[in-house]
Amino acid sequence: MLRTHTCGELSLADLGKEVKLCGWVQKSRDLGGMTFIDMRDRFGITQLTFNSDDDPALRANARELGREYVIQVSGTVIERASKNLKMATGEIEIKVSQLDVLNSAKLPPFLIEDETDGGEDIRLKYRYLDLRRNPVRNNLILRHTMAQEIRKYLDTENFIEVETPVLIKSTPEGARDFVVPSRMNPGEFYALPQSPQTFKQLLMISGFDRYFQIVKCFRDEDLRADRQPEFTQIDCELTFVEQEDILNIFEGLVRHLFKNIKGVILNDFPRMNYADAMRLYGSDKPDIRFDMKFVEINELVQKKGFSVFDKAELVVAINAQDCAVYTRKQLDELTDFVKKPQIGATGLVYIRYNVDGTLKSSVDKFYTEDQLKAIADKMDSKPGDLILIMAGSVDKTRKQLSELRLEIADRKGLKNKETFAPLWVTDFPLLEWDEESNRYHAMHHPFTAPKPEDMAKLDTEPLSVRANAYDMVINGSEVGGGSIRIFNQDVQAKMFDLLGFTPEEAKKQFGFLMDAFTYGAPPHGGIALGFDRLVSIFAGLDSIRDVIAFPKNNAGRDVMIDSPSSIDEKQLTELSIQIKKKD
Repeated sequence: MLRTHTCGELSLADLGKEVKLCGWVQKSRDLGGMTFIDMRDRFGITQLTFNSDDDPALRANARELGREYVIQVSGTVIERASKNLKMATGEIEIKVSQLDVLNSAKLPPFLIEDETDGGEDIRLKYRYLDLRRNPVRNNLILRHTMAQEIRKYLDTENFIEVETPVLIKSTPEGARDFVVPSRMNPGEFYALPQSPQTFKQLLMISGFDRYFQIVKCFRDEDLRADRQPEFTQIDCELTFVEQEDILNIFEGLVRHLFKNIKGVILNDFPRMNYADAMRLYGSDKPDIRFDMKFVEINELVQKKGFSVFDKAELVVAINAQDCAVYTRKQLDELTDFVKKPQIGATGLVYIRYNVDGTLKSSVDKFYTEDQLKAIADKMDSKPGDLILIMAGSVDKTRKQLSELRLEIADRKGLKNKETFAPLWVTDFPLLEWDEESNRYHAMHHPFTAPKPEDMAKLDTEPLSVRANAYDMVINGSEVGGGSIRIFNQDVQAKMFDLLGFTPEEAKKQFGFLMDAFTYGAPPHGGIALGFDRLVSIFAGLDSIRDVIAFPKNNAGRDVMIDSPSSIDEKQLTELSIQIKKKD
């Protein structure tokens, strides 16, 4: 070995030892006839000392070292005169007797420090340097630790880890596929899996009983902070189970992770059905770290002459506690916020419940103080609170108010990253109607089973059928979702028919699965947890890019290796592909 110890393990117990260390030069300081160098590796930092009185040539060599030089030193562990108790090795230093430069380094384009001067773009371009920084490395160590704990827990629950193919068949449901041309089959393409859905169902038909995989998945969709074109999920499937079994097992997994990694004990996860989530929070992934539930007030505000409310399908409000002190400028900012194109509201109405008990609103000319007080009473508002009201069509207004609720929470500092509020959202609609394609789409995927008690409605009221599906939500982020699967071939055929597949199309796309159903398919169900999202929540981060070693940017590019990139004509010819140039 080139070293006897790492840069993070020596202490006063090692005084007098002759050691060899290797690492990178973090920084260098000259004080009189002494040079001090902080040397860093993955495990920590150790201070090196060079004294002109002992070895002027060695000290002169040390003064030539630049940041990020890779060096090896030999020396003696001595006690530091000026201790740094914030460092694990802060009570000792190495009196260096030999210095070898293993590799020189150019000056990095940003500081390799916990608090760096590099913006995200430059850090992604030089990601291998960014990974030297403690915060980024610690995120990946956390990811590693969580993966080990996941495997440990699932092993105790009798799950078997099985790898499934990466080159598969393209299917029309869900997001856009990434496709891979086949050289040996000209004009035909593989797809990269959006999830191992059909394969894990085949494993259940194969009798594996309990399967899991920490697996790469691929979706060609617009990106944001919690999305990447390639991402990792904890993919699981179980045989002979009902919804309650799956919720208990995977609630247990997440509670195991919080207890063993963060030392946080979570209580039982509350359950909320989809209809209540939308009615109370306007979101199927509500953040319940704070309150501000929606209150519908149609009967209190309509038929009073205010046309915006009178014409609205829904008038709904939230109570922002202690926000009556908001200035007119702050209220205008909130109005501008909901009018942003991505939210799309036309306006915002407020009622200020002043600390003296009086009420003032932006629609005073239409409502008496007694009428405003009736609204405040229904909202459980107190003097000092601010009531914010939106109106319009049901779905759009709920989504708009949901965004406003989250904005108020940001302004009030209610999103404490060390507070964890998980829940299960259940009873999703099985289907949704798409006006553009003029057909039903599966809200989850085509293999999701209807609730048994709703099965009869498939023929008569398909939009009222609830899915036997469930999502795990933590702090307003969907970290996982799954369902009990269809295992009866007749029900699966009916589902394909509702989704607009002809029998021939269903056979072409999913014939292998339909055939498998004829050989004794057991009842089964599963879940997939977003591993990247889960790690980012544990790390207290907003973006999953920070917990992925080599992520893509918002344009789906890896700016470090400059990918995606063009390929040469020879490769295109071998793949029977011709690039059509834009006009």
